[in-house]
Amino acid sequence: MAKMRSVDAAVLILEKEGATEIFGLPGAAINPFYSAMRQHGGFNHTLARHMEGGSHMADGYSRAAEGNIGVCTGTSGPAGTDMITGLYAAQADSIPMLCITGQAPVAKLHKEDFQAIDIESIAAPVTKMSMTVKEPGQIPGAFQKAFYLMRSGRPGPVLLDLPIDVQMAEIEFDIDAYEPLVPSKPAASRQQAEKALDILLAGEKPLIVAGGGVINANASEQLVELAELLNIPVISTLMGWGVIADDHPLSAGMVGLQTSHRYGNATFLESDTVIGIGNRWANRHTGGLDTYTKGRKFIHVDIEPTQIGRVFAPDLGIVSDAGAALTVLLEVARERKADLGVPDYGTWSKDCQARKGSLQRKTHFDNVPMKPQRVYEEMNAAFGPDTTYVSTIGLSQIAGAQMLHVFGPRQWINAGQAGPLGWTMPAALGVVRGKPGQTVVALSGDYDFQFMIEELAVGAQFNLPYIHVVVNNSYLGLIRQSQRGLKMDYHVSLAFDNLNSPETNGYGVDHIKVAEGLGCKAIRVERPEDMAAAFAEAKRLMEEFKVPVVVEAILERVTNISMGTELDNVNEIEDIAQYAADAPTAILTLQD
Repeated sequence: MAKMRSVDAAVLILEKEGATEIFGLPGAAINPFYSAMRQHGGFNHTLARHMEGGSHMADGYSRAAEGNIGVCTGTSGPAGTDMITGLYAAQADSIPMLCITGQAPVAKLHKEDFQAIDIESIAAPVTKMSMTVKEPGQIPGAFQKAFYLMRSGRPGPVLLDLPIDVQMAEIEFDIDAYEPLVPSKPAASRQQAEKALDILLAGEKPLIVAGGGVINANASEQLVELAELLNIPVISTLMGWGVIADDHPLSAGMVGLQTSHRYGNATFLESDTVIGIGNRWANRHTGGLDTYTKGRKFIHVDIEPTQIGRVFAPDLGIVSDAGAALTVLLEVARERKADLGVPDYGTWSKDCQARKGSLQRKTHFDNVPMKPQRVYEEMNAAFGPDTTYVSTIGLSQIAGAQMLHVFGPRQWINAGQAGPLGWTMPAALGVVRGKPGQTVVALSGDYDFQFMIEELAVGAQFNLPYIHVVVNNSYLGLIRQSQRGLKMDYHVSLAFDNLNSPETNGYGVDHIKVAEGLGCKAIRVERPEDMAAAFAEAKRLMEEFKVPVVVEAILERVTNISMGTELDNVNEIEDIAQYAADAPTAILTLQD
């Protein structure tokens, strides 16, 4: 076998495992690994401006396309601790991502050496495996196990910590004798599928809830096929948005307290039987469990055994990969339909469509400063069904999920569970890496945008073009809205008179100047009738200069978005749309 440094073996393994997209930054303790990447020559490295940003880029890359695993690299000490939020976001949403950190020499680990920290222990709660590799000969096995764990069962991130002397040590290694391990994924049995269909088809108003596990399993087509075969409407979770196109006749919207549709909630409350596939029953989806579960039977299919019964006990729980479950469910459903027939859910499906065509939120407002609803209306008009949206948290994400449209899997990239401010921009850059040549549009409030604004320079340096829509009301809008119950408006305003930019009219930070200073293009829009032209110009600038383009929409300072405490108690801030002109880009146009 060949003799080589352990880091040279590591990069050969990364190549064989198909993980050659790297996001991070070098440093003394990780430089040997960087030297191995340089000598190999087959890696695409994106230099982040902040290590948390690098981890979110790797996360976004992993989410962007089937089979992707983004790799985040950094030196010892603060580089690893900066990655923790990125690891948490990936773990919470079941995203495979590999973080590699440098470390002090093994003999110095207990001596409080410069930038030596027990990152293995710190990262353990937010990873599937966190390991400081203390023996050079363990490098191949550690990397092999990392990829196996990231891909097996419920996907998730791994951190490998490499002391500098371990990186430099020579080992015997033959890449031709290395084989990636076959991931382990549980599969539903035929008997389980039969029992699931017994319960589902006994209902008069059944629903399928499609979660992010369906997208992780690349099983969206199978889920749609099952829905069409049985003529059963589909409710998407926030992480499952895109499993079924919004304009599909069986797409019944989203359910929840915030990121939901009025028609989705109304349809769910009418249902009597629900099968959830690849979902977690997250609290922003369910609201109060008494309301959510009352009068309904539930089947829960999830890849992770401990998720079954974690939030509430279903009538039937099945531990299975979503794709494997859908394969056997389809097999049994086809047989039943051919041999015995299945119930006719035509009337139920039409009722769901009727709600979808009537319970629309109004989006068309001509106010100046603008209402956010109008911005999303203009986004629907400007961006086609091939668009991939990226967002994380705040009123911008909530309103976006209520009013934007998604037409395919992996076209809504969202840090759903962790929701870290600042995630959107670096994640969008990772998505651009993962979807070269495709249309990527990010959506942020002004505070999310400011959190990691330095990463715009990465997009400029590496020519990663996308459009970043910033809805700016110079407020921590979601926090301000939640403070209403406490009768306060305390430390949530970002407004100030900018001495250097009086044109911001008291809205504080001049995002246009900052974006331009970081090498990007930017447009400020103050009137709703100018939004269409701004988006057209943004597309032109993005095409010409191959850099991120910021479109800042100046909103009314005080904005509230519909949300509530229960599925039947959502506080609708604006009037319901009465005419087609009230919601001209609604997924199903109102009839005047």
